[in-house]
Amino acid sequence: MKAIGGYFSLETRVGEHYHKDAIQLNTARNCFEYVLRARGYSKVYIPYYTCEVMLEPIQKLGLGYEFYHINEQLEPQSLPKLNDGEAFLYTNYFGLKQRCVKRLALELGTQLIVDNAQAFYAAPLEGIDTFYSARKFFGLSDGAYLYTDKPLQQEFEQDCSFDRMSHLLKRVDLGAEAGYQDFKKNDDALIGQDIKRMSKLTEALLSGIDYESAKKIRIENYNTLTEMLGATNQFHFELGVCDVPMVYPYLTEDKTLKKRLITEKIFVATYWPNVFEWCKPDELEYGFAECTAYIPIDQRYNTEDIYSIIEIINP
Repeated sequence: MKAIGGYFSLETRVGEHYHKDAIQLNTARNCFEYVLRARGYSKVYIPYYTCEVMLEPIQKLGLGYEFYHINEQLEPQSLPKLNDGEAFLYTNYFGLKQRCVKRLALELGTQLIVDNAQAFYAAPLEGIDTFYSARKFFGLSDGAYLYTDKPLQQEFEQDCSFDRMSHLLKRVDLGAEAGYQDFKKNDDALIGQDIKRMSKLTEALLSGIDYESAKKIRIENYNTLTEMLGATNQFHFELGVCDVPMVYPYLTEDKTLKKRLITEKIFVATYWPNVFEWCKPDELEYGFAECTAYIPIDQRYNTEDIYSIIEIINP
């Protein structure tokens, strides 16, 4: 019998998950591992321009892998001829490359794996293994979704998230800087995690999000930045009908911009520091990691916030 009475728990709104038909797991990298195991792949092509954690499941399973380069439009420079047992991983960069995903699906078929960690709202394509990371878009410590028609026939333990939530709570009470060390510690705690089912806490939090409102704000903020900064941005990405961006990627020759933004408490991430080790300084991916300011546009920020960022970039 469940406990009745006593102290209250967190108040969470009872609603639906956005990806209500997906397999609910603990992390995106474990969604990737799930696919690799279920399909029995022996080799994977992965982009140089990706997070180093994507190597974790490949190395854990002892698979072969080969890096590939992308072009100025964040699309593969060329496609390999895939043999049986080989897969091609593509990242839907910043939620802006759904049209490329569709083209790759036509060319590569079911051997394509789509990393939608940065494209929470992008619809999965039928027959294409696709995974998502909820914590890239919302205030969560973990949580991921997987679409596949090749389920593993085994039961997975359910994850627990309460001990990885401190950075989220500290940010509310004490501010972003106070929770940053906890954020790094909690992020590191995801390394080496086994595949697990999404925790009850993460399930509850994801059931209470106003997804349509968050979507609308992200698109509005992205469009405002495009209007004001598009002429000086070396990236040129128009939102497709189905695109919902994670950030506004602003590519500039000003290598001091990221530092200036952080000094003004505009915390822009570097996607991804490992690229500096994987690539040469004259390669595109190195330049993207070094010179792109990934400007926050999410549901926490209004037009006034966006204009304050613009004033720092173009004083």
